[in-house]
Amino acid sequence: MTDVGRRSGAAPRLLRLALAIALAGCSSAPTEVPATSTIAPVVTPTPAAPTPGPTSNATPAPSPSPTLEPTPATAILPGAVDRSSLEVEATYDVTLDVTVATGAIHVGVAIDARNDSGEPIDRLELNTIAARLGGLDVKSAEVDDRPVVVEVDDQTLTVPLGGILPAGASTTVELSYTATLRSDLDGSSWLFTRASRTLALYRWIPWVSRATPFDRPNHGDPFVTPSSPRVRVSITTDDQMDLASPAAQVTAEPRTDGMAWSFELNDVRDVAIVLAPEYELAVGDADGVAIRAYTRPGGLDGDRLVTQVTRAIERMTDRLGVAYPWPAFTVVETAGGYGMESPGLIWIPRGVAAGNLPYLVHHETAHQWFYGLVGSDQQAEPFADEAAADLLARTVLGSLRGSRCDRTALDRSIVSYSQGCYYEVVYIQGGNVLDDLREAMGTERFWAALRDYLEANRFELAGTRQLLEALRAASPVDLTPTLRARFPDLY
Repeated sequence: MTDVGRRSGAAPRLLRLALAIALAGCSSAPTEVPATSTIAPVVTPTPAAPTPGPTSNATPAPSPSPTLEPTPATAILPGAVDRSSLEVEATYDVTLDVTVATGAIHVGVAIDARNDSGEPIDRLELNTIAARLGGLDVKSAEVDDRPVVVEVDDQTLTVPLGGILPAGASTTVELSYTATLRSDLDGSSWLFTRASRTLALYRWIPWVSRATPFDRPNHGDPFVTPSSPRVRVSITTDDQMDLASPAAQVTAEPRTDGMAWSFELNDVRDVAIVLAPEYELAVGDADGVAIRAYTRPGGLDGDRLVTQVTRAIERMTDRLGVAYPWPAFTVVETAGGYGMESPGLIWIPRGVAAGNLPYLVHHETAHQWFYGLVGSDQQAEPFADEAAADLLARTVLGSLRGSRCDRTALDRSIVSYSQGCYYEVVYIQGGNVLDDLREAMGTERFWAALRDYLEANRFELAGTRQLLEALRAASPVDLTPTLRARFPDLY
């Protein structure tokens, strides 16, 4: 079910993006290159000089000077520093056009970026899994209205700024790309797929990040994304679909040839969405947070999902002493794969065992604090979000258990753990180590320290060391022996 209302007027930037996509051939398949339109230049004839009369001494009028195009305003200075940064505050205006039957998508994004790193930079590194899973093809790219050539490597789009962006200065990057959603759930395809008529898009927006490898031997999250203070999204499909999004308010407009939606989000580090025909909607409320569950006919029980999410938010808010960060929370059934978190929205795969549903919902909900509210380098430091989220989920469920794998260091990147033991080490052993620290320092001090960590790093990036140091600073006993044993590279 989709709330239908009057579509608000699109912002000028979104209109520019939509126009750019249209010019890139948005009505054709993504592999098709549209013919280039040729516009004949308009020539203004030079007026002839007046013919003097018999007694006139008039001077012929000069030819008009050619009109010069104004130079686009920019804060970028000549030079190079070979440097990018995660410390860039960026807002995003995004358009997405979807051809439902083929999974072809056309994306346009305008990024207003301010360099907050304290040092000059000369490029932005944007991540999107469309580059690895969707056959991404960059159609256009500009920096302050000047064309640039984007380099695509792995899941990273490197955008040269054409010079140096000083500390504190801002620039605008606009680019568009085409890609195609995968049709299966194999490997990592479930993150970017149209399987079973369910279109799931994760990390489809080119987002300020750093060059990060996508490949890993497990299902770890190979991402690092700073939070954005504002993201505006406009979506169109060429068929009637329902949209599951994290936004509290969505403007929807049925069209004769499909659907259109627009919404805005604040303080998020990703915007995941799912589209499907005939979604069934169940709603609820948790401490004033609007809860929505989208399920497919014959799939998961929407009312049960609402109940589990409501319990998770209420119990976790009480345990942490930190409110859920956004006005709405969406849980949506996907065609398969794994449970997955994004700010304000979680994916629960169809067919999950009934006995595992409470844990899966609670774990993904816990990520709204550990990853959503306080982010981290999920590729390099999975402990910071996975161990903390798993401890929170299992604490409120009362389901802490031992690990089924040998004890291993917890300060490794995701590529250092096997598929069979990644979960057992990072989630289970990591959560148990945190629980050991709780027991050593005292329950009240432990949860108060986590609360302080969350509040001190609100909508920022932190990490394993910051988390552990917050606990150590609040402990009346020395936690160093435990930390040295399990985090040898840090302690």
